[in-house]
Amino acid sequence: MAISFYKYQGTGNDFVMVDNRKLNFPAEDEELVKHLCDRRKGIGADGLILLQDHPDYDFEMVYYNADGRVGSMCGNGARCTVRFARQLGVIEDVACFLAADGEHQASVERDLIQLKMNDVKSIEQIGPDYYLNTGSPHYVRFVDNAEQLDVYGEGRAVRYNERFSEVGTNVNFVQRLSENEIFVRTYERGVEDETLSCGTGVTACALVAKINGMQSPIKVKVLGGELEVAFEQQEDSSFKQIYLIGPAKLVFTGTISS
Repeated sequence: MAISFYKYQGTGNDFVMVDNRKLNFPAEDEELVKHLCDRRKGIGADGLILLQDHPDYDFEMVYYNADGRVGSMCGNGARCTVRFARQLGVIEDVACFLAADGEHQASVERDLIQLKMNDVKSIEQIGPDYYLNTGSPHYVRFVDNAEQLDVYGEGRAVRYNERFSEVGTNVNFVQRLSENEIFVRTYERGVEDETLSCGTGVTACALVAKINGMQSPIKVKVLGGELEVAFEQQEDSSFKQIYLIGPAKLVFTGTISS
């Protein structure tokens, strides 16, 4: 079977995108998804995304991790899916779509995609670190030397510790650069390695940065580029009106035989 695909990236977080509005893609085939995401034997990507019709939304985004399994919310992937939907003519400049964690709104403004994330009701503190869910679970640790850090080793140690080993967690290392800018590196579950960027992770780190005295909007530097997170903190310490803002670009298109 020949599979037509589109390759997109958002600040270096890259995805195989498939127009599955006719439901032709064998989504239950984990080995196929894993093969397509393989950087040596397949197309190569951090994940695979299906764009599908939905009766109540502009479209539905179905996300798979690089290990072939269905994933949770992916912020950069969602921004890429919005750009993809616009390319296909499914939307124009605004979208309301369904993802793993529910409904999302987004808008296209030239090179940038503004994605509204779900509210975050609570943030747990674990010693000096933090744990929260921004559509995907994230562990956040502030460090002084993010550039030199062994993200794979230290991230894997947290992801597979006694608490998180069963369901896993993404692990973020954050360095404060200025009054309104942070540098983030992320170990992603499902990829089981560091990625150049993680949208839900960047969002989590920005909210934790607010707890540590920074103000919205917060600029975020990642290995793959730059993002921005805007939000409102409520009196009960929850967060609403959370927006992940950044670029999403088409890299190439092609056809691959499964």
